[in-house]
Amino acid sequence: MGAVTYPDEQVARFVDLNFIPVQIETSEPNRALMEKYAVSWTPSIFVLDADGQVHYATTGFIPPEEFVPRFLVGKARWYFDAGQLAEARAALEELLSRCPHPSAAAEAIFYLGVTRYKMTHDPKPLREAYDELTAKYPQSDWTRRADPYRLIGK
Repeated sequence: MGAVTYPDEQVARFVDLNFIPVQIETSEPNRALMEKYAVSWTPSIFVLDADGQVHYATTGFIPPEEFVPRFLVGKARWYFDAGQLAEARAALEELLSRCPHPSAAAEAIFYLGVTRYKMTHDPKPLREAYDELTAKYPQSDWTRRADPYRLIGK
């Protein structure tokens, strides 16, 4: 990632504007930190809050064109977990309108439906998310996770 993804201008700009990046070597002096976050392979990337709680995590290489969409989902997940639902919705809608990369779009659709439900307490956004996932990403894990929403009336 250090040779390809992190030096990418769009990735670097996105990270600088949205996160406080910290890179830690997987070495003996950092063993306790690796154990705390269950790091068994690299790169392992986390979106943490100030208390060190994980809101989004991924392991393995992410090419530059997938990094920003994936971490827009991570940013939205942080907002969602913090109860900042309008901000979560805005981040997910930005992702889906600006860069609907398949690696992040299905997860964004799922969480957008959940966020809209939590904002309104109307279950219809859950069904809408299921319908959109079924139409666009029928083989996705996120479509399978949304399967119970098919029982919600239209």
